[in-house]
Amino acid sequence: MSGKLYIVGTPIGNLSDFSPRAIETLNSVDFLAVEDTRVTVKLLNHFNIKKEMLAYYEHNKNSKGNVIIERLLKGETCALVSDAGMPAISDPGEDLVRAAYENGIEVESVPGPSAVITALAISGMPSGRFCFEGFLTMNKIGRREHLESLKNETRTMIFYEAPHKLLNTLSDMLKYFGNRKIAIVRELTKLHESVSHTTLEDAISYYTDNAPRGEFVLIVAGADKEQENYTLEDAVKIALKLIDDGMSTSSAAKEAAALTGQKKGDIYKCVLNN
Repeated sequence: MSGKLYIVGTPIGNLSDFSPRAIETLNSVDFLAVEDTRVTVKLLNHFNIKKEMLAYYEHNKNSKGNVIIERLLKGETCALVSDAGMPAISDPGEDLVRAAYENGIEVESVPGPSAVITALAISGMPSGRFCFEGFLTMNKIGRREHLESLKNETRTMIFYEAPHKLLNTLSDMLKYFGNRKIAIVRELTKLHESVSHTTLEDAISYYTDNAPRGEFVLIVAGADKEQENYTLEDAVKIALKLIDDGMSTSSAAKEAAALTGQKKGDIYKCVLNN
């Protein structure tokens, strides 16, 4: 008889948020699959839990995933934990859960904190309908395609971002979304937790002068239900920003035209005369 895989949510900052059931589960399983042993050992030590840990992360998920599945098929039990929050959300644990189901292994949830939902709840932004977009890739083409696909998204959008990438991300969002409202949620459940209600332009100005610190969740307002009416001037500004990022004038005019509905030729001429 095969064992069981437990998906255990861990604190996103404050260790007091770890549930009694989660502690009981970690104490009862045969071993843990963890994102980073150095992070999880702090959690285990805090709650005086002694348990075998097997590192399972993005770059070893195929080989270690097979090891975990083999052990589960032999009847062992495993708790999957991430460094913070619910495993399998923007996390390689997604593949392990899928593999468990494919092999007929039972999966049980032990829910806990989630940065996505916690940030949305505290943001004050519309929460009736939302979409989680995770981290934006640093690949320029993939990043551009991702943001362009969201420019008409009317639901509230949620992104994760690291401090050293924050300014680039805010600047790229401004290019594709325009000057939207944004709630910047920082250091959730930690001592310096904060929520800043601002706009993309003001956020860029602030973080240009103040180095970002901590982990961020960005809650971005969706597009207006009625398509925004871009002027030719708006389109030219977008094109100029794309050119600043290294895009050719022709390509920038084409992309700005696709974003705004303005004519490529008109944008191109204005850019040359700018």
